[in-house]
Amino acid sequence: MTDAYYDLVDTDDPRGERFTASDHVISTWGPDMQNAAPVSALLVRATERYAARADTRLSRVVVDLLGPVPVTGDLWVRAEVERPGRRIELISAQMLAAGPDGTPRPVATASAWRFLRSEPLALPPSPATPLRPVAEGRRRLPDENTERTYIQSLDWRWLNDILHSEQAECWARPLVDLVAGEEMTPAQRLFAVADIANGMGSRLDTGAYTFLNTDLAVHINRLPDGPWIGVRSENHYGADGVGVSRGMLFDQTGPVAAVQQAQLVRRRG
Repeated sequence: MTDAYYDLVDTDDPRGERFTASDHVISTWGPDMQNAAPVSALLVRATERYAARADTRLSRVVVDLLGPVPVTGDLWVRAEVERPGRRIELISAQMLAAGPDGTPRPVATASAWRFLRSEPLALPPSPATPLRPVAEGRRRLPDENTERTYIQSLDWRWLNDILHSEQAECWARPLVDLVAGEEMTPAQRLFAVADIANGMGSRLDTGAYTFLNTDLAVHINRLPDGPWIGVRSENHYGADGVGVSRGMLFDQTGPVAAVQQAQLVRRRG
């Protein structure tokens, strides 16, 4: 198996760059669907590379999951400029996969604002309390008897009980590349982890409930430095099964982004 979430198969396909996925992308919700983290990171890659400008960086990215992204078969990713501009531009990206009739159809989209960088400014620091250091985290290894999923593709350091704490905290870093043979950019590394916020602090029995997210919205105040991404997350539920996961993302020097996700909460069975 490749030590990456995806292999780039064809850069010249008219539908977009063509990829295949490895087992590292498999969602914990089902063996035939991908976790949203690799999907969102691959879409972010497209928004960074399309009409790339060294004087800009991503500010806000919203990923919408239009349905289960299949693990097997070809995937196509393409991007375009929605709103051009010298200081502010909007880039959209789309992932396609074969539908029931074999015809490629959109399965996920991303909308990304790219902002012009300025000279360094003397601005106030973030008021968010930093996470405790990575060294204080407890390493969590997946059960050897479990099937391979995205969860096993991360190196985890739990700062508390991330399943049952009201405000869950941990550090994580991908153990594999996003695309085989490529080094991840800071933004790609951030999105390769960001989606875990949905499962943290749920306080729900995963044997009794599912809590699927349909989107991932991330506002980036600073690109992360270093391999570790910290996550602080909390969940808010309505009795009608609609919820929201809300949190902050960190590197080892402080907060880098805010993350929010919509949730569909349902009983199993």
